[in-house]
Amino acid sequence: MYIIFVAPAGIVSKSTTANIGMDLLRQVEGIKFGPDAVTWQALVSELQEAKELFLLADGGETYHIMSALTCVCSEFGNFLNPSDREMVDALVSLWDGQIGIWTKLTKTQGNNLIENPWLNVLACTTPEWIAGNFPDSIIGGGFTSRCIFIYAEKKRHLTAYVDSEVPADFEEVQLKLIQDLGHISVTVIGEYKLSVAARAFGEVWYEMHYANPPEGLIGEKFSGYLARKQTHIHKLAMVLAASEHDKLLIEEHHLTQAADYVQDLEADMPKVFSKIGTNYNQREIKALLYYICTKGEVSNVDLYAKVLTKFKYKDYQEAMDSAAGMGFIRRIERAGKIFYAKGTVPFD
Repeated sequence: MYIIFVAPAGIVSKSTTANIGMDLLRQVEGIKFGPDAVTWQALVSELQEAKELFLLADGGETYHIMSALTCVCSEFGNFLNPSDREMVDALVSLWDGQIGIWTKLTKTQGNNLIENPWLNVLACTTPEWIAGNFPDSIIGGGFTSRCIFIYAEKKRHLTAYVDSEVPADFEEVQLKLIQDLGHISVTVIGEYKLSVAARAFGEVWYEMHYANPPEGLIGEKFSGYLARKQTHIHKLAMVLAASEHDKLLIEEHHLTQAADYVQDLEADMPKVFSKIGTNYNQREIKALLYYICTKGEVSNVDLYAKVLTKFKYKDYQEAMDSAAGMGFIRRIERAGKIFYAKGTVPFD
């Protein structure tokens, strides 16, 4: 699973949130973590080194090979360079977790062979980083459709001092969670099956999914995600099942709950995806408008100086006139000079 926490800088504690869970997982024996800053060559090498053999919990003597790695990135930009086509292609290919040999050809080291790769990524970033670094090709190549974006733009709770909210049994619950994760890692081993009821629900869901796609997710940017939504749901259903019992069985309520959780995230997805592939000049203009609103009033000379190397003056002036016409800013003439001030219409 590739899970990306997205929120404006300083608003939501993205890294703290990610580390709460990962700090528990790091205390479970046998879990292998990759670096948070990596090239695709280093990632492939780390996956090769993670290879291990384990006995399936089927009562027999069936052994299975896996190369599983978990990467936690407080700054997504340290892990992924979107312009590195080979890195993006490797992540796209690894997401499926297909059984067998995964091959990556390198110029200097020949073929890199990984047996049964399984990669988990938990990363944090901002909408601004996404807007500035994700080109359209990443969407077309399918990388974003393989990610679950968890978005927030405001604090859910206002807590000045976190220690005042820590429950008395915090350490006890923490220990139980670590023990449970350890139990899962050595007990819940093998292939998951769907119960009869879960399969029946999945068949109905599948038909409804393609007959009535979500209205807010129609368009090229979301087509890849919608094609993989079923897989996102079933991966999450396995997690929910493992958290509840030791049986390798997905019950109907696991699947329905997973579908609800994934659907709940979709209301905010346009806020993330709308920034991907945004025209560069549009982002620069939006930054200028925010700057004007922050300062209250800025001279035209000072404002254009901020984008002198990125805009022709004619294009800049047309953008400012358009923003003023929509009420986002006000154009003021004073002593033969032009100033721009905050307008009467808020913008996003």
